[in-house]
Amino acid sequence: MDFDLTEEQELIRSTVREFAETVLAPRAREMDEKAEFPWEETKKMAEQGYLGAQIPKQYGGSELDSVSYAIMIEEISRAVCGIGLTLQIHNSACAQPIVQFGNEEQKKKFLPRLAKGEIIGAFALTEPGAGSDAQSLRTTATPKGNEYILNGSKIFITSGPVAGVALVFAITPSAEEAKRKPISAFLVEKGTPGFSAGAKEDKMGMRAAINSELMFDDCRIPKENLLGKEGDGFRIAMTILDSARIGASAQAVGLAQAAFEEALKYSQERVQFNRPIARFQAVQFMLAEMATQIESARLLTHQAALLKDKGARFTKEVAMAKLYSSRMCTEVVSKAVQIHGGYGYMKDYPVERYYRDAKVLEIYEGTSEVQRMVIAGQLLKS
Repeated sequence: MDFDLTEEQELIRSTVREFAETVLAPRAREMDEKAEFPWEETKKMAEQGYLGAQIPKQYGGSELDSVSYAIMIEEISRAVCGIGLTLQIHNSACAQPIVQFGNEEQKKKFLPRLAKGEIIGAFALTEPGAGSDAQSLRTTATPKGNEYILNGSKIFITSGPVAGVALVFAITPSAEEAKRKPISAFLVEKGTPGFSAGAKEDKMGMRAAINSELMFDDCRIPKENLLGKEGDGFRIAMTILDSARIGASAQAVGLAQAAFEEALKYSQERVQFNRPIARFQAVQFMLAEMATQIESARLLTHQAALLKDKGARFTKEVAMAKLYSSRMCTEVVSKAVQIHGGYGYMKDYPVERYYRDAKVLEIYEGTSEVQRMVIAGQLLKS
């Protein structure tokens, strides 16, 4: 495997990093405190092509390869991890399913607007009683004439209050298959009667990304908004989660990289016992461990991305990347706080925010426990 980035990928890293450092990073603390959707910054990201990263050029997208996409998410997350999350969901969990499973009419209708940032995409799978157990959905989509009638609710939906279109998963009951509970996927547009968003969640971290409940009360959607065929929903969801985990892993790498850089800088400036604390072996060992963990996670992430680009199966590899990267991130950020000492617990230092942001990376896009199940399942297949 060639671990060297191409010239184009190196250019993407430097370009995205410059954008993130000049446009996003200066407002990182304010975004965290206000917990509001960053419309101005989102518009600027759309102008840079970031909102169309996984959309083909014929529909106005940037059509990045998966490694370039991971690099983009890493660099955005290094500046503001919550924006990295919003960008990942918009691309991996809303736009890409339309690219992969949508018909031409659906692609023409949604992809150009998603690429331009005219609408923000959301992914609505999780319910109060269906988290890791995605097959326990209770939201239903009942066919009636040329429509489906949706009833139910979704929780913790990233960009829920502002989404122009949400990919919603629901049971499509039928008399013959009532026990099997076939799941289907639907594109539900903002403004559809019966579709509403709940109050914005008050979260511990990732506050630059906003989340809410989505409610469906006799929500009528046209049959042409069915993605794929009836009963394809579970397969679509699992396929998309594989791809989304590349972005989640890249988020973890970016956040950990930011924490490491802050710790490295602080350790060389903070003087105790008449010398910088970076001179103490205890701190040096923490820094060495952090750097090694980050690089390992980055390579696992890029390996999964490369396999995806080759058209090879990457379920096991991306689960490994997600499991390791998310756990690595919480450990690295914790060490960064430790190196800062009491200052690391104060909001004046960004590592305090990083610490709050990190934990959820072990939960969404499949908990660490689910990743272990996926990896074990793949190992036992071979």
